[in-house]
Amino acid sequence: MIGLFVLGMLGIGGAIAAFRFVLEPAQQERVMEALPFMQAFLPPRPGPDDTLPTPQASGTEVSPEDLLSGLSLTVPTETVPTPEPTQAAATEQPTDAPTHEPTLAPTEQPTAEPTAEAAAPTGDAQAAAPQPTSGPVQVSNDTILPRTVQLTGFNYQKQTWNNCGPANITMTLSYFGWTQDQAFAATFLKPGGREDKNVSPQELVAFVEEQSNLDALTRVGGTVQLLKSLLANNFPVIVETGARFEGYDWLGHYRTLVGYDDNQGQFLIMDSFLGENTIEGYTQLDADWKHFNRTFVVLYEPQRTDLIQRLLGDYMDERMAAQIALEQATAEATANSTDGHAWFNLGSSLVMLGEYERAASAFDRARVAGVPWRMTWYQFGPFEAYYGAQRYNEVLSLVDANLASGAEYVEETYYWQGRALEALGNSTGAQSAYRSALRRNPRYEQAQAALDRIGS
Repeated sequence: MIGLFVLGMLGIGGAIAAFRFVLEPAQQERVMEALPFMQAFLPPRPGPDDTLPTPQASGTEVSPEDLLSGLSLTVPTETVPTPEPTQAAATEQPTDAPTHEPTLAPTEQPTAEPTAEAAAPTGDAQAAAPQPTSGPVQVSNDTILPRTVQLTGFNYQKQTWNNCGPANITMTLSYFGWTQDQAFAATFLKPGGREDKNVSPQELVAFVEEQSNLDALTRVGGTVQLLKSLLANNFPVIVETGARFEGYDWLGHYRTLVGYDDNQGQFLIMDSFLGENTIEGYTQLDADWKHFNRTFVVLYEPQRTDLIQRLLGDYMDERMAAQIALEQATAEATANSTDGHAWFNLGSSLVMLGEYERAASAFDRARVAGVPWRMTWYQFGPFEAYYGAQRYNEVLSLVDANLASGAEYVEETYYWQGRALEALGNSTGAQSAYRSALRRNPRYEQAQAALDRIGS
């Protein structure tokens, strides 16, 4: 009997060890759905209110006052000049009074999933898909937009495990006639497997441009007014936001906006996690969106390029978009010096503008103020800023924090580990890190170029 007891205990111990050290997170999740008590045997993770580790003293920090006082920018307003229309844009002239006001009647509960449009038999988005039903409206704070807008014709996708990015880009493409599902997008966007914790906005854009007949772009520094203007002109928009779902810690989450209602002050959202007809107020959406520097992705048909250029105006230039985002973050950090997200956005915007020393100081402030520990699963500005400021040990500190918190499936973690090790003269360690990045994502061109540069 004692022998059987020992064997039984060894079997249980082996099962727990396999659960903890062998199974991937998706497999662990399925086990916990059947056996909730197994959650107690998960590897340790930061708590729901934990934040990124605070930075080491560098001796080169810029004071908050000096950092903010040096960022007084004159950023153009959102009003977009109207250029002479080209032949392609001749049928879409901006108007201040749209010819109709679509109704928006969302419900709190998801409705049945729409089927793909019969007129779209292939996986490619068709160039002749939805045409605007009202005249385009310029982006201006005093422009009269329709009170309500609701775009239709989407194929809703309830995201599978860890598949937010592929699900949202699939839903948005379906508006233009795309008939593939999220699994197809995942094979491109997550070539290393479903455990990849992050699909970047740039990867979404690359997928659209390589796999469909559409164009796409991503920018930072968006506004509620800009989102409404795009929707009013029949452009669905993907926004990257922070989220705290019931039972989950803070995480990053894409959301597809398909309409708005000024009467209620809310957006209508295709949310791949919460449901097809999700509603969120303008203020709350902007607060969640702020966690990702108000990043948005918009898809458009090539023949509507002139219109998208008029609607986006200064946002068409990436540096100008970064300056707009910098202005937003500066104002918010000035208003509240303990706003970690404002300081983080300040750093992210400065990285885009090549201001690495200032960016590093802004990220220092963000980490002291406190930002969620998963931030560097999705946003890699701190790695680039500290690297550009030659604070290589700080890069490695964030790498260690990522690897200890579950980001061993995030390829950028290893890429920046490699860059820092290479800068410190550790070529062997750098090569190993670049190979790890490529194992997670064989399409990672920067990691491949770095490995080629120092020898494979």
